[in-house]
This record gives sequence, structure tokens and C-alpha cells, in this order.
Amino acid sequence: MDASEAPSDSAPSDSAAPVSAAPVSAASASALVVLDRRVGGCRACPRLVDWREEVARTKRAAFADWTYWGRPVPGFGPSDARLLIVGLAPAAHGGNRTGRMFTGDRSGDVLYQALYDVGLASQPTAVSVDDGLELYGVRITSPVHCAPPANKPTPGERDTCRPWLVQELRLLRPTLRAVVVLGAFGWQAALPAFAEAGWAVPRPRPAFGHGTRVTLDGPDGPDGPDGADGLDVFGCFHVSQRNTFTGRLTPGMLRDVLRTAAGVAGLP
Repeated sequence: MDASEAPSDSAPSDSAAPVSAAPVSAASASALVVLDRRVGGCRACPRLVDWREEVARTKRAAFADWTYWGRPVPGFGPSDARLLIVGLAPAAHGGNRTGRMFTGDRSGDVLYQALYDVGLASQPTAVSVDDGLELYGVRITSPVHCAPPANKPTPGERDTCRPWLVQELRLLRPTLRAVVVLGAFGWQAALPAFAEAGWAVPRPRPAFGHGTRVTLDGPDGPDGPDGADGLDVFGCFHVSQRNTFTGRLTPGMLRDVLRTAAGVAGLP
């Protein structure tokens, strides 16, 4: 996907996001493809644009023969996903290189192995966009779509990118039943997006914690006609090297959260 195909070079307004409670259709699947294309052309945050493109030019020695993606990384997974995984942002030499979420870095190695172990991915590795990987009923996204310096987006960059996540959530809402949020940053960024996308977020907002589970009612509450579109949100420590190398997050802990969330979502 070439960035020149994107109809906009900035994040969308909230009013541009379509809302649907109808069953997933070819039209809604197509809308998600269009959204992903628009994400890939976004240039709304100058610091992130400069950084992602500088990394793509200078590269890492181990990837000197790669042509880096060097753009915002769109979500990955089917348009009728019942489970969504929300990360933080693409890694400079992972998603920013390969053009796919959690692909080509050690965090992705941990995540995709766990997804494979619980039956949600076709293979345990993710190395490139053409490696044949498929996700079963799961989509992966992030609240910030560009690789940030030091893996730390600013609050302003997070907020500028939020409308993309809101649009994605609205398009997924007909089938989406559970979300796993990786890390406190993702949690803090995702809760306002859930609210804007139509789910009722409690106040005060629930605090992040590994294993935390919060149920969000749909627009008409648990007993209304749209009660079936309530959402169960699970907190999980991020699959960062800092967490996995120190044992703060073990493969077993990650599998447990994914397995529980998949069950709630109605996935095998």
C-alpha cells in the first residue's frame, strides 16, 4: 500500500467515523480496508513522521538489506474479529520495518507464540507481511500507529491518533466482544476511545492491572436491544522485553489472559 493512496494526511475527525450495529458485510470489511489505507498515509504528528522516516533511512545493521515501511502501521486481522488486542505503538525496527503490527521484533515473537499456543494464529512466528500468518477471529491494533522515539509517544500524539482507533472500534463493533489491552499506556489510551465508540466506560475509569477485567455496556445498556454488543476488556502486562526478560510477564500469564478473553469472545 503506497502512502499516496491515502485520501488524507492527518487524523480523521470523529464525525467521519461510521457507526453500525448491523451484521458484518462486504461493505464494512471494505470500510476497514479503506481505514487501514488512510492510517498508512497519516502525517499528523511531525515528531513521529521525522523519527519513523529517519529510522527507515538509517536502518539497523542487521536489516541493512530491508526496505523499511517507515509509515504508520495499520491494524492487522479480520474485519469480523471477536477479539481485539491493543498494544502501544510499532517498534522502530519491528512494525516500522515490516509494516505489520508486532512483526519482526521480540515482543511480537512472544505475542504470536502465545496466540498460536491458544489456537488463535496459524503459526508461532511473524517475520514479514508475506510470511503467511493468519489470525483466527483476532485483530491487533495500537493507540499510536507510528514508531515513537524511545518507545514513548507524547500525550498529544496519543490524543491525535485516537480518532483512528475510534473508527476502527466502530467498524468492529458488530462482532467485537472482548479486548486485551497490553500495558498501562494502552489502557489509558483505549478507555476514552471505547467511550467515543459507543461503549459505557465507568467513572472513575478503572485502573490498569494485569488480569483486570471490566465489562462495558453497549449504547443501550445490558438489557437494551443492543445489549449483545457489550464489551469485556482485559488488562495484561505489555509483551515488552523489559517485562518478558525479567519474568514480570511469563508466557503462561499471557496465554491465560488470551485464553480467557477468547472464551468470553466465543472463540474456540
